[in-house]
Amino acid sequence: MAKIKVENTDITVISVQEKDYISLTDMANAKESESRAADIIKNWLRTRYAIEFLSVWEQINNPDFKVVESDHFKMQAGLPNFVISASEWILKTKAVGIIVKKGKYGGTYAHKDIAFEFGSAISVSFKMYLITEFQRLKEEEQKLLGWSAKRELAKLNYHIHTDAIKQNLIPIELTPAQTAIVYASEADVLNMALFGMTAKQWREANPDLKGNMRDYANINELICLANMENLNAVFIQEQMPQKQRLIKLNQIAIQQIKVLLEVENRKLLK
Repeated sequence: MAKIKVENTDITVISVQEKDYISLTDMANAKESESRAADIIKNWLRTRYAIEFLSVWEQINNPDFKVVESDHFKMQAGLPNFVISASEWILKTKAVGIIVKKGKYGGTYAHKDIAFEFGSAISVSFKMYLITEFQRLKEEEQKLLGWSAKRELAKLNYHIHTDAIKQNLIPIELTPAQTAIVYASEADVLNMALFGMTAKQWREANPDLKGNMRDYANINELICLANMENLNAVFIQEQMPQKQRLIKLNQIAIQQIKVLLEVENRKLLK
């Protein structure tokens, strides 16, 4: 659960099956007192536009939605005696875009798409501020998620500073026999310099794996690979022979991976 503030009103946002639902009850409170919130939601639901919008949304997102029942409501929408509650809409049509919760954080909630439309029933400015604040909330959550992922990755890789593991992570120094081979593919020049094998050799050694060796590279290897691609382009412009470029890129790969590992280890030890 999270809270966003829209025009001095706290709006609750909850996660339901990894989807964001916004409290229509809180939104309605911004227009009227808490006792009238249910009436505002009902008045919005009884309009033909609301029923049509909800029906289309459900047909796109809910395979169990009862279209026939929604059509029945649609025909009555806008009539003076037509009244419908969120609970009745959910029960009759098996809708999932709107939910009713009881308890501490009780109230009527709607998927963000629907909540944004309901915002128009409050005011145009309220709707725009709601969208802005919701987007800000999502950006903050992404930043937090990224930090947590990096922290967990650091914990998992804590022991990479040990010598035995380092020997597996640092690129091997190519032998004279390896550097004597001319690699027609520039991609394989980089592969040999960093991974010590061509793409074909990797596929033959890993027949059960999909993709290529770069798909299984770690963060440090990918950083190094990006640097090497730029350097190789410069070396080619300088007309440096392929064999000489291979040797130089291999030396650079070894040095850069060592530096990246040392930086990573210093961060982990702080």
